[in-house]
Amino acid sequence: MPDNKMPFDEMFGHGEHPRQPYQTYSDWFQSENSRSLRKKAKEAERAFRRTGITFNVYGREEANERLIPFDIVPHILSNREWQKLSEGIEQRVLALNAFLHDIYHRQEILKAGRIPREMISQNAAFEPKMIGVDPPGGIYTHIVGTDIVRTGEDEFYVLEDNARTPSGVSYMLENRETMFEMFPDLFIRHKVCPVSTYPKRLRRSLAACAPSACTDKPVVAVLTPGIHNSAYFEHSFLADEMGAELVEGHDLRVVNGRVAMRTTQGYMPVDVLYRRVDDAYLDPLNFNPDSVLGVPGIMDIYRAGGITIANAPGTGIADDKAIYSYMPDIVEFYTGEKAKLPNVPTWRCSDPDSLAYVLDNLEDLVVKEVHGSGGYGMLVGPAASRKEVAAFRAKLQAKPDGYIAQPTLALSTVPIFTNQGLAPRHVDLRPFVLVSPNGVDITPGGLTRVALKKGSLVVNSSQGGGTKDTWVLES
Repeated sequence: MPDNKMPFDEMFGHGEHPRQPYQTYSDWFQSENSRSLRKKAKEAERAFRRTGITFNVYGREEANERLIPFDIVPHILSNREWQKLSEGIEQRVLALNAFLHDIYHRQEILKAGRIPREMISQNAAFEPKMIGVDPPGGIYTHIVGTDIVRTGEDEFYVLEDNARTPSGVSYMLENRETMFEMFPDLFIRHKVCPVSTYPKRLRRSLAACAPSACTDKPVVAVLTPGIHNSAYFEHSFLADEMGAELVEGHDLRVVNGRVAMRTTQGYMPVDVLYRRVDDAYLDPLNFNPDSVLGVPGIMDIYRAGGITIANAPGTGIADDKAIYSYMPDIVEFYTGEKAKLPNVPTWRCSDPDSLAYVLDNLEDLVVKEVHGSGGYGMLVGPAASRKEVAAFRAKLQAKPDGYIAQPTLALSTVPIFTNQGLAPRHVDLRPFVLVSPNGVDITPGGLTRVALKKGSLVVNSSQGGGTKDTWVLES
């Protein structure tokens, strides 16, 4: 694990001269007028506002709909860097899919003692109703968002696996479109891999996972909880871009052994449902009986092979943060290879020795809830007050198995554009992965999230972060 006091800057490294991937961009930036760039930045903000690219923040008293800040300086990766990342991501995603099939069938990894049995059986994300179920095409994780952080020239780590309902792909697409509109000359100077084909590839990948009950061109629909969900913009955006129907639970019902959606011509069977509803709310007959977001009986149709649900129910255990700590073992067990992309070292607070270490070093560690997301429920020790550390200490002691801890990494930085010029800010990257019986498809780029506050390590939009366009150079 790198020990550098100064973070690695992806544009300048540890020096004053731009690194090779940024050389052409740096030359262009130096030739530009700062007033003109500030004007472009404001134009970009207005474009996002016109498009309606907002997200909802829960638990706040003020107006909860916000614009995600967009920074006009791209995050640039060389083709060589991307190849390294994509090889590691593909290996990891295939291992996750094999792991899910195994724990819901023979559980060989548990029999081999590579993961303690109670880590699965007592895990809230494990879904017993999926035991013995064979999803169409053998695919559990149809869409995955793998969060990557960087600490050096060739030092990349997987921070998190998002295998339930990963979000953010709409921002990846809109960021690119906005950059292309604002700075078309930059795309003449740079050969940037395209991302605009993602919706078409998503539909093709989902269609390839159609169930055996499908006898014609697969009908694909997107299931949304509704307009009050924080990612509703993305749900409607993707449905529109794919040419798929956007449906809510009340639009669907079981008809003649199939899940069908209401249309002007009556009810039409759905073959593939890209669901953006959590497991607990998917089927009130099988999960939370109070749910009005799901479809009564959909799990019975799913188990009978009448519909594909993407991602499959029960995949949440693959992005559980306690299971994350076993990923090096999971990758090796199912692929026979060492992980090409390492994990961040992780202490499982359920282990008494690890808990003791974490409690003794809280001020220096990042502590996360095992089922947390969005930057909520975490402690960044170096940035926390004594009062916050003390409160978190009490939480850990009360429920240690609900948390993991990691060292505070010197995350890489990428410059953002400010009124004073370029300023370094910490970033992470979420590439988006499609999995089908036809293989693994990784879009060259992803969602770059940036911490807009100086020194902050929290990049989540819900915590004040912004986004950047991510460029993968073709050569």
